[in-house]
Amino acid sequence: MFDTFKNRLELTGTLTTITALKIGAGRSIEVTDPDVPVVKDANGHPLIPGSSFKGALRSRLESFLRGIDPEFAHDPSELTSSRWMNRVKNLKKTADNISDAQDRDIHLTRELVKLTDKVSLMFGSPWLAGKLQIRDLTVQEGNWFGQYQERDGVAIDRDTETAADQRKYDFQVVPAGTIFDFKAAAENLKEPELGLLMVGLTQFENEMIPLGGGRSRGLGVVRLDLTEMVWVNPQNRDELLQYMQDLITGTMQQYIFTQQEVEIHKANWALKLVEDLMTPTASV
Repeated sequence: MFDTFKNRLELTGTLTTITALKIGAGRSIEVTDPDVPVVKDANGHPLIPGSSFKGALRSRLESFLRGIDPEFAHDPSELTSSRWMNRVKNLKKTADNISDAQDRDIHLTRELVKLTDKVSLMFGSPWLAGKLQIRDLTVQEGNWFGQYQERDGVAIDRDTETAADQRKYDFQVVPAGTIFDFKAAAENLKEPELGLLMVGLTQFENEMIPLGGGRSRGLGVVRLDLTEMVWVNPQNRDELLQYMQDLITGTMQQYIFTQQEVEIHKANWALKLVEDLMTPTASV
């Protein structure tokens, strides 16, 4: 899927915590630390792993697509099962019978794509690399004042509906109003996949996808604000050569969307997504 460059989408923005955020780094053994501190970078500043954002985004999109057709989004935990891996092995055995190396690779790739559900085609599966990259979200230096909050937690005994003995703990959270930098990039996405990505990001823009732990108690509400969208979609050899030259010279202004262009492309990609989801597909 990556042997030929087709397009690239770059997204830049900010992620603001609307309520306190808890992304735990595991239980601490330091006496002065809370029982469960938040994830931090090398400078001791709070950090949102890109995998956490990507996982929440994937989970929400999977739930949407399963509501339309369960075959559109398989359970990721099942994709490593022997049943699925045996299917992949059988495809490889069949491809090995093709003598020409290029034809063999093309055939195997085509069959693996057929085996892969719509969400995994973008986010990746055990046999196909994902097309979407999300960087770790680092806190904005000018808006971070080194303050954390500590809160108490307690396990509840389900029989007595009271606090369980010796099950009290404290945990650290990033306060509301903290701003993180957001950067993402995707390559070789088809128009329906671009539409699917926009649906998910719009959920973050509308504060509809929480992050981290403690979500049932109101933690983890965040808002995404996209400030820049760069779209590179060369249609021929000359346009690709021009893009390569522009990369070297840093002349990228022509690839940056205006707000009006963003809304037009979002609508077009969403339409392509709906058309794709309405197209009958063979069950795998």
